[in-house]
Amino acid sequence: MTVHFIGAGPGAADLLTIRGLRVLQKSPVCLYAGSLVPRELLAECPPGARLVDTAGLDLDQIVAELLSAHQAGDDVARLHSGDPSVFSAVAEQMRRLDGLGVPYEIVPGVPAFAAAAAALKREFTMPGVGQSVILTRIARRATAMPEGQDLKSLAQSRSTLVLHLAVQEIDDVVATLRPVYGTDGPVAVVARASRDDEQILRGTLATIAGQVREAGIRRTAVIVVGPVLTASEFPDSHLYSTERCRH
Repeated sequence: MTVHFIGAGPGAADLLTIRGLRVLQKSPVCLYAGSLVPRELLAECPPGARLVDTAGLDLDQIVAELLSAHQAGDDVARLHSGDPSVFSAVAEQMRRLDGLGVPYEIVPGVPAFAAAAAALKREFTMPGVGQSVILTRIARRATAMPEGQDLKSLAQSRSTLVLHLAVQEIDDVVATLRPVYGTDGPVAVVARASRDDEQILRGTLATIAGQVREAGIRRTAVIVVGPVLTASEFPDSHLYSTERCRH
């Protein structure tokens, strides 16, 4: 028996990986985040599978479900939105399973920031413009940020910033970033990336807060900040350069 932590992707059911789908189709137990994981994926579970919505469960209750399946000899598909490597709360589940001696694996998924980039039709790294991407959040209504990882500190690099779990605090985000990226600094907000009801807002640090309020976006969104959003003048990548290909 194995617990399979599966990245279910950013929202569209068909962005689940083939590996994730195969695991889901053979697991007699499925734990899923009901508010985030597309319901269509549950139809891929085998007939008679035990389906557990974890939206209302705490960590102890979730681990109890995983342990119960382990004791029954059942594989578990543990569906998480996006990719388990970032902002998934998988680490504490794995720590508990390690202590209990329950085996597990991780099946990666399409992260929300990648779906946002696709929706915006932008590459988040461009030669001469931006070569670093910082995935972060702010500390409101969540655990505190470690020292030196607050938004003000991270902004000093002027990297491409991708903020999760922050759209409800858009005014604070703007106030923190405007001194570094400038009032005209490009910003995009992508809500429900890849879903049928996806919303895309494009603006600047002077306009984006008003746009967010007008659109009524309160959750399930990423904020992207940086010059890569609008850059059109940049050198071609060395990857496909004539000089490189000659060698």
